[in-house]
Amino acid sequence: MAGAEPKKSDLGVRTASALVMVAIAGTALWLGGSVWAVLVAMIATGVYYEWSQLVQRFEPGLGGRIVWMSAGFVYLAMAAFLLLFLRMGTYGIARALLLVTMVIAIDVGAYFAGRTFGGPKIAPSISPSKTWAGLFGGMAGAATVLCAYLYWFLCFDPAFGHCALRSLDMALPRALLGGAVFAVVAQAGDFFESWMKRRAGVKDSGTLIPGHGGLFDRVDGLLAVCFVLGAVLLLFHGHDLAQIGGQPR
Repeated sequence: MAGAEPKKSDLGVRTASALVMVAIAGTALWLGGSVWAVLVAMIATGVYYEWSQLVQRFEPGLGGRIVWMSAGFVYLAMAAFLLLFLRMGTYGIARALLLVTMVIAIDVGAYFAGRTFGGPKIAPSISPSKTWAGLFGGMAGAATVLCAYLYWFLCFDPAFGHCALRSLDMALPRALLGGAVFAVVAQAGDFFESWMKRRAGVKDSGTLIPGHGGLFDRVDGLLAVCFVLGAVLLLFHGHDLAQIGGQPR
């Protein structure tokens, strides 16, 4: 429309907010212990509050609200458990950092691939901006991070004779499979939150983070990945958790 003012970009605000979040999370992750536990608890509490606000908007019945709030508690408790568990032990920082970095790589890869290639939408009625190209970009981002992580540890594992090529041969197929799985789960978490917001008739889950919306908006994919990993751990390795968690930090 002639004479209309161009929409102002919020890239600067979004970048500044992201840097603050990374600094806070990175410091807490490095310190570990009670500092990391407090941060995880604060984020879980904040997301649960935003979850409750969304539920109140789209669920009028008391019974339905109780079900939704109970499900949200289990969902967030499982995700928080996984984040706390990963930080335990000798390689706690590396494990937790790997998970968080992979989710960030999924978001970045999906964003740039979606913007660059566009193409068919995955579920336009739920999230109009999500494309198949973005999903594949997210897979590539996660696979890159996972491959670098696996390669580093395999390459310096004496069992592999410090053979770089052999380490890469081992890391690459695992990274491609793992990256695909993580990206699908993270995108499912993103879609789930978008579906809740659409039902509630809101654009963002909150207004806490300038340029980003609410906490739920920022950690929706991470929550889904943590929930699935936590459920798998409890289901298949529940008897080993106490022993593994008892390793020194």
